[in-house]
Amino acid sequence: MYLRMHESDQPALHWLSQHRAWMEDRLLELVSINSGSHNPVGVNRVGEYYAALFAERLEAAVDKYTLDPWQRVSMQGHIIEQELGGLWRIRKRPDAPIRILLTGHLDTVFGKDSAFQSAHYQDNNTLNAPGAADMKGGILVMLSALEALEQHPDHHNIGWTVLLNPDEEIGSPGSSGWFAREAPRHHLGLVFEPALPDGNLAGERKGSGNFTLSINGRSAHAGRNPQEGRNAISAAAWAISQLEQLNGAREGLTLNTGIIEGGTTTNQVPDTCVVKFNIRIQRPDDADWCLTQLENIQLSINQREGFSASLHGSFGRMPKVMDDAHQSLYGLLKNCAGLLDLDLSWQPTGGCCDGNNLSSHGLPNIDTLGVRGGLIHSADEFICLDSLTERASLSALLLFQLARDGLPPGLTGREVTL
Repeated sequence: MYLRMHESDQPALHWLSQHRAWMEDRLLELVSINSGSHNPVGVNRVGEYYAALFAERLEAAVDKYTLDPWQRVSMQGHIIEQELGGLWRIRKRPDAPIRILLTGHLDTVFGKDSAFQSAHYQDNNTLNAPGAADMKGGILVMLSALEALEQHPDHHNIGWTVLLNPDEEIGSPGSSGWFAREAPRHHLGLVFEPALPDGNLAGERKGSGNFTLSINGRSAHAGRNPQEGRNAISAAAWAISQLEQLNGAREGLTLNTGIIEGGTTTNQVPDTCVVKFNIRIQRPDDADWCLTQLENIQLSINQREGFSASLHGSFGRMPKVMDDAHQSLYGLLKNCAGLLDLDLSWQPTGGCCDGNNLSSHGLPNIDTLGVRGGLIHSADEFICLDSLTERASLSALLLFQLARDGLPPGLTGREVTL
């Protein structure tokens, strides 16, 4: 489908083209606030900052919700609870003919103890700063695109909901239920994760599961009576060797053993060992197959005299498949990009985000609408500052097209609930 730039789009796009300085100033303030996932105070400060902007500039209904604590397994094998920051839901025109769910995360991977806490300019278009690309800049892109929509003469045809969650970088353990609730109420989703390093989009995404295998054995003196001990580290080593064999057992399946901890000294048989690992899958039905393999490994350890093993975790994000609805939505965005002289394409990736969650609940979505930049999750993370207005214009054009001409053919059959 060929699109042309509509005369009614021009005023809002011109406004966006003059908006970089405002966005850059806000970004500098935001990256100065530490919002590591494990710092709920900082996450809430960032959430309050954005909430004030959405309320003031968009006159939207803003609500904050408390999430249940995150339950996880410590390296000693104990279940512990961790407080999470709050989730914000921002809405306007929820009864409009077309309803769009926009999402972004408030947290970063950089904790309070990280050495990476401040911003510096590498040149006049490149800012190195924690969370600048992933994804404090992305939420500013979202906000500005919605501001442009509200200036458009057809804005009344679109109702929108924004979810700003505090825990995406740790797998969205507390906020995942919100995606399940909101997805059926909307026709499509827009997620403002950063674009791929070359500026293009992620398309198909693998699913991801995080797991912990806790093994208990029996302690004994390593010299006097080692035969009476049951070495938990040795059992864990066997389990890891079995886990490694899952790599490639199904197409696209990868497993990474990331953390192992056990024992306290070399002259004692260790009675505990904890192994944490991640699995990536390409097809949804691979999840059940993997769980069966993990349960067999656990059972094998439990059948050994003097040992017990417990398995915790799940596939928190299922694969995102590029079905006809997704292809139709991405195709519409590509046409919009052409109007801005951008040549966009999309490619599969092993990475995950909340776009996986939306897709698993039946909501077609584009999940890399944020800024251009790179080296995310490292102290070298950077944002290309000209992409603030570029990407806001791209999302705005998509919203204008939907408001004026309705849903593309691949999405017209979707029924939504109130």
